[in-house]
Amino acid sequence: MNTLFIFGMGYTSTHLARRLRAQGWQVRGTGRAGDVAFADSAAVHAALGQATHVLSSVPPERARGLDPVLTQYGEILRAAPARWIGYLSSTGVYGDAGGAWVDEGSVVGTGRRNARTEADLVWQALDNRARVLRLPGIYGPGRSALDRVREGSAKRIDMPDQVFSRVHVEDIAGGIIASFDGPAGVYNLADDLPCSQNRVIEAACRLLGAPLPPMQSLQEVNLSPMALGFYAENRRVANRKAKRLLGWQLAYPDYEAGLSAILSGGG
Repeated sequence: MNTLFIFGMGYTSTHLARRLRAQGWQVRGTGRAGDVAFADSAAVHAALGQATHVLSSVPPERARGLDPVLTQYGEILRAAPARWIGYLSSTGVYGDAGGAWVDEGSVVGTGRRNARTEADLVWQALDNRARVLRLPGIYGPGRSALDRVREGSAKRIDMPDQVFSRVHVEDIAGGIIASFDGPAGVYNLADDLPCSQNRVIEAACRLLGAPLPPMQSLQEVNLSPMALGFYAENRRVANRKAKRLLGWQLAYPDYEAGLSAILSGGG
């Protein structure tokens, strides 16, 4: 039986687990939806010894910049019998590109997420089984512009040249599964249509028949420091490598398709 062990069973990896279990996989892991305590070294070691695939979705610590999975379990991971090792990284490693396209060959480490970049590079060097999957903004049922419009927290910000990439959570799961049989390496998992966040909010309003939020300046919306950092970077993320080498096919190639499917599904 194929067995996946996940460090950090959160929103994205729980969607992956659901799909794999439906295909007959055994899925175990740490985190709020997991069945193994991260600090229980004996249980983690035992689970890794049985896993055919291992995935980490745990980000590095913000304070110290250390990756907790590599710090505590890096050596046992190298010795583990798993056929596949994966790490969910971030396209934030590319930093600000002034709205230009970035791909897996672009320079990393120039942005605000230095800890992410360091973890990304260490995971690449961990083992020749490693796949590092860089993710942009993640959305899906229960976590989309539709929810923000319903809650009244959606904002439109007057930054006409600002562009973001995003990806539906089910397409991340599809990309991870596609990488099981693909070559090791680094892959961007982003959809086909980078665009401004305003366009996504406007699409959600149309689907819900809701009024558009007012256009505001960045100063007027009073964003958190984390959100301000998000708007400090501007880039389009290319996905051709994952399509070409992994045979990855997007179920939701743009935000219109993704939001429509979420709404149709009751989300």
